[in-house]
Amino acid sequence: MRTINLLQRMNIYQEVFLSILYRVLPIQKYIEPVYFYIYTLFGLQAIYVTALYITSWLLSGTWLSGLLAAFWYVTNRIDTTRVEFTIPLRENWALPFFAIQIAAITYFLRPNLQPLSQRLTLLAIFISTFLFSLTWQFNQFMMLMQALVLFILDSLDMLPAVKVTWLYGIQLTGLLLVCILQFFNSMILGSLLISFNLSVLIARKLQKNLKTGSFLNRLGKLLLHLFVVLCLTLFLNNIIKKILNLKSDEHIFKFLKAKFGFGATRDFDANLYLCEEAFGLLPFNTFERLSDTLLFYAYIFVLSITVIAALAVAFRNLSDSTNQQSMYKMGEYRIGLKPETAYNLIHTILFGFLALSTMRMKYLWTSHMCVFASFGLCSPEIWELLLKLIHLYNPKRICIMRYSIPILILLYLCYKFWPGMMDELSELREFYDPDTVELMNWINSKTPRKAVFAGSMQLLAGVKLCTGRTLTNHPHYEDNSLRERTKAVYQIYAKRAPEEVHALLRSFGTDYVILEDSICYERRHRRGCRLRDLLDIANGHMMDGPGKNDPDLKLAGHPRFCEEIKRNLPPYTAYFTRVFQNKTFHVYKLSRNK
Repeated sequence: MRTINLLQRMNIYQEVFLSILYRVLPIQKYIEPVYFYIYTLFGLQAIYVTALYITSWLLSGTWLSGLLAAFWYVTNRIDTTRVEFTIPLRENWALPFFAIQIAAITYFLRPNLQPLSQRLTLLAIFISTFLFSLTWQFNQFMMLMQALVLFILDSLDMLPAVKVTWLYGIQLTGLLLVCILQFFNSMILGSLLISFNLSVLIARKLQKNLKTGSFLNRLGKLLLHLFVVLCLTLFLNNIIKKILNLKSDEHIFKFLKAKFGFGATRDFDANLYLCEEAFGLLPFNTFERLSDTLLFYAYIFVLSITVIAALAVAFRNLSDSTNQQSMYKMGEYRIGLKPETAYNLIHTILFGFLALSTMRMKYLWTSHMCVFASFGLCSPEIWELLLKLIHLYNPKRICIMRYSIPILILLYLCYKFWPGMMDELSELREFYDPDTVELMNWINSKTPRKAVFAGSMQLLAGVKLCTGRTLTNHPHYEDNSLRERTKAVYQIYAKRAPEEVHALLRSFGTDYVILEDSICYERRHRRGCRLRDLLDIANGHMMDGPGKNDPDLKLAGHPRFCEEIKRNLPPYTAYFTRVFQNKTFHVYKLSRNK
């Protein structure tokens, strides 16, 4: 009953481009479409690793650092990528472009670039930012973290203000261009990133003398600047959302509010995120795996030294506004921090906090962890600082340390992990799900082409792909009306009367409803996080099974629909007729005369 513009609601321009490329190139006889798709994505991962290699090389000045970063990425691939077991994820398209962007920014922040080099680098940053934004719906949240990195470093006078302004402008331009290509997707216009970047640029104009005065004076100005930017961001964001009547990202803010302990929520959409492991805290065993490859130890070592250097430089910059050298004398030692190093340091810290709070975002952090750790081990500046602090400074020692330790780690990684990697490459696996295949074959052969199906989001995506039938709801959760529709359809797993469920489903034009035993009798999640529990709480009903319920929850007036319908009692058979079943799925046809 509703047509969705996929180019507006979904980030699928990459598939459109790839399909055109497949048809244009004379390769149809030699490679099937699915393999062309898979090989393209695996090829992008090679570009991803290459970008990590280049970033580490740019930071350290030696190719050995890039090689170590690439080796660490591959040996820690369980924690650095999901491409080997979930190929079509949007992040697998987007993260290679994000890595290219970081490499280009790292080069752009170098001092004394030639005008031509600077222009070409800005072009590379813009193209990679645009492609990253176009291929992933979470782009605005990632770039908001990046904008915060630039804001922190600019405020502490650790980056050239002109270059920071260029980067803010590129973010805004790239996102607005994506907005146009996505038919003026209102969620992009209402993003915090656009409000934040505009607020920073406005606040700069209001506070032109931000970087002058004594330490306390500058600190006070900095706090005021932060307050002005925060207030302006919230004000602009609220104004834009009211003008556009935007509610697409409400569930995200409800989720964040509940996640960080600002009050429990009974909102179905927010709880759906809260109960997913991917949106929980980063498991501790992640650090055990990263430690097995020595990555975590190297990362902490490099991070500790660079944080000390950054604090010293920041203190010096705030204490003396005339000093633009990013240098600080600590006793007899002089500490320096290059702009590109400072950028990658704050980048890894902020994305580390994001990964620790939300497991799904660890892939942004762990890949950069490989870059940062390898850079530090091969950096002459890091070893010089460390050896001076422990009174063992010698130019020859620096050279020995920056080359010998990475080589030893590479030998260790090859010895311990190479045989296992070769064994894994020799394995051939096949997906096997006969129940789903049987369901799809039945739909194709026994139902009209124009039949409308209701069910879970994930299953209906497969129904659309395999059978082309019309759906009542779709697994795209960044749309308020689709979220409301999904919650209504999911009442098939709640405690509702058959006539109520029938009326809800028929309001969406449903002809068939698919019930899944794996949802109706779910055991994967704990009590309170099963889908049926989330529906009960949202409906004000008490949950099933032993355990506590909130005192204001009431007993439902009806049994659970997905269980009771299987008994074929008259109140249910009057509205629903079972037309298919196997060990996993039960399909019911809705009556039209009620």
